Amino acid sequence: MSETYDVYAVQYARSQRPSRDFFMYKDPHDGPLPIFYYVWLIRNADRAIVVDMGFSAEMGKKRSREFLRCPGEGLRVLGVDPAEVETVVVTHMHYDHAGNVPLFPRATFVLQDAEMQFATGRDMRHKPMRMAFEVEDVVDLVRRNFEGRVRFVNGMEEIAPGVCVHHVGGHTRGLQAVSVETARGRLVLASDAVHFFENMTETNPFPIVADVGHMFDGYERLLRLAGDPDRLIPGHDPLVAELYPVAAGDPMIFELSKTPLRPSPLSGR
Repeated sequence: MSETYDVYAVQYARSQRPSRDFFMYKDPHDGPLPIFYYVWLIRNADRAIVVDMGFSAEMGKKRSREFLRCPGEGLRVLGVDPAEVETVVVTHMHYDHAGNVPLFPRATFVLQDAEMQFATGRDMRHKPMRMAFEVEDVVDLVRRNFEGRVRFVNGMEEIAPGVCVHHVGGHTRGLQAVSVETARGRLVLASDAVHFFENMTETNPFPIVADVGHMFDGYERLLRLAGDPDRLIPGHDPLVAELYPVAAGDPMIFELSKTPLRPSPLSGR
């Protein structure tokens, strides 16, 4: 019998940018929209798995993002010390997901083969392809690989009972989503396979993309995997903070394994 978990979205930063930055097909006259930055915690009595690591205050300043607090501080609110975490899933190696490697000195990092190949390969010659990567973050994970602390996967793999990673691609060549068994069914953390609910409801993808066709295919795959649109969680949507109850009395932590306070925008898709 599969284990079940509690799952949390931990916000650590936010920004407000022109809507054309978030959607491939947008009227350039549309006003600015907010974007939230999260890491995620998957936890039960036996284990704690962190999904993505966020970025640092220094990186937030460099990229003009409003840094709210260190992602590690949010994890500590939930009783998890980053220094003791043994498994970190890296959904992809963009700066806002693969920063802060030093916060996790004991962790093994779960990464798709295709993502390391992408981030260290020939595509990085081209500025538009590398713009969301930070070379030092990539090098940090290369170093952890040389230390034997990267667990490479290729496609779908169960990394713990009831927790699986799934190669989706699209946004990057090796992006992976995470499915988790919870008391309310299988939850899917889409990460940047789906930035916002609107990317799916309007079939309007985020414009940083390695393969648009794979991104559209990913929308369909993730919905099938979740089985219920209320169990698909996008990677950056501020609406997540409105749909899910606050956890641990902290206004920047949201319990995704609880029933949403109202139906997801995907419910009518």
